[in-house]
Amino acid sequence: MHGCVRAPGDKSVSHRALMFGALALGETNVSGLLEGEDVLATAAALRALGAVVDHVGTGLWRIRGFGVGGGREPDDVLNLGNSGTSARLLSGILASHPFTSFMTGDASLRSRPMQRVIEPLSRMGAHFQGREGGRMPLAVIGTDEMVPIEYRLPVASAQVKSAILLAGLNTAGETTVIEPEATRDHTERMLRHFGAEVRVSPAEGGGKRIMVVGWPELKARDIVVPGDPSSAAFAVVAAVIRPGSDVIVENVGVNPLRAGLYQTLREMGADIAFDNPREVGGEPVADLRVKGGGLKGIEVPADRAPTMIDEYPILAVAASCAEGTTRMLGLAELRAKESDRLSSVAAGLAANGVRHEMGADTLTVHGTGGAPEGGGLVKTHLDHRIAMSFLVLGLAAREPVAVDDGSPIDTSFPGFAALMNGLGAKIEPA
Repeated sequence: MHGCVRAPGDKSVSHRALMFGALALGETNVSGLLEGEDVLATAAALRALGAVVDHVGTGLWRIRGFGVGGGREPDDVLNLGNSGTSARLLSGILASHPFTSFMTGDASLRSRPMQRVIEPLSRMGAHFQGREGGRMPLAVIGTDEMVPIEYRLPVASAQVKSAILLAGLNTAGETTVIEPEATRDHTERMLRHFGAEVRVSPAEGGGKRIMVVGWPELKARDIVVPGDPSSAAFAVVAAVIRPGSDVIVENVGVNPLRAGLYQTLREMGADIAFDNPREVGGEPVADLRVKGGGLKGIEVPADRAPTMIDEYPILAVAASCAEGTTRMLGLAELRAKESDRLSSVAAGLAANGVRHEMGADTLTVHGTGGAPEGGGLVKTHLDHRIAMSFLVLGLAAREPVAVDDGSPIDTSFPGFAALMNGLGAKIEPA
């Protein structure tokens, strides 16, 4: 694997750039936006709420917002495809508007739990009707008389935190979220960028208190979206597991609350340098230079999970090629992703001859010290990260690895196969 590529725009930042542009007054210009299906679902939903969202060039978008509390009732059901981020964050916006709206998605999204956002937003005054467990299709019966709350997250989740803070924007007074473990802070950074008052302080007993003051006048601000560290991970791991590789991935967001995978790979012995560190749109960014070979198994602590929750499938691939055993702890949140990712990863490893043990929230992978057996067909369960991770495994395996459905990849990484093939991979339709 050799060459220089640019990571696609960060999906988490892209969703939020569109949403905050819609909640601001004036015209927001966004460059580097990820134009994957998940982000396009957010754009369509915001148009249905009354924002003007225009595509003006590759990665370039212009949003004219309706202001905090100024959205209109959608004429139709909001179909959010595969995007859990869209569903959970939009719930916070919809809950604080005095109308009823309806959300649905594909089979994967309809199976995902929404109760974790329904519970705090209901405390604030909104009402919800959905299937068992609050699953979609979901009716959001909003109100413009939300009450501020102080809410301690039972499980570390940036999406739940963000939904509450977004609802708090259209709520009188101060809305507070207490997180026992740090989660990605893109929402807090962007709230400040658009002019909201956000205060962060230590919480009693550990963790952080994040407070937003309601009814700000958000003002349009331009956004430059950094490269997505979760997407860059596939090219990075592909280089790491192929001895002799030398790959540069430009413009990668290295927010400490998103960079757990890179810390872990370095601990495993990977040669990864952060070149040209800088700040783009309020987010730390660097160019990653990666050289292949020399991984060793380690134990990955549970408290690192919030900084790399989306990267465990590709870490399992790296662990498969490492020398020795890698044990990953604190993975319960993986069971509530696009698929039960923990089970999906374990099944993919089994299909390709990689010894492993799966617990309720743990995964232990016994590395081959080089090339796994491969030759398996992996069921993706409509999960883009499972599909991409096991295609990367095929680059190191003795036999080709196939996935049953590559179409979900476009939700987060349009052009994935072309980018990887440009570095020396051979990914093609089966």
